[in-house]
Amino acid sequence: MYDAQWRDYMPYVSPNDPCPPIRVKWYIVPPNQYINFQPMNLPQFSLDEALRKGTLWPALYSPYPSRRGTSKGGKSNG
Repeated sequence: MYDAQWRDYMPYVSPNDPCPPIRVKWYIVPPNQYINFQPMNLPQFSLDEALRKGTLWPALYSPYPSRRGTSKGGKSNG
């Protein structure tokens, strides 16, 4: 399953590099990069759920990927 917050790029791989190359690197773009200002009347999580998720607004929620169960390169298998 592809998540829209994940981006990838292919870094330069030198033929003289002594380390094994990492062909594809992954990173996450947080949702707050796409919201220029806070619109009025955004939906909100309940207070208990907001404390668990770390934000009051669902539009700004981004799940934190666990390092357990990840494949090489950081992208989750699930």
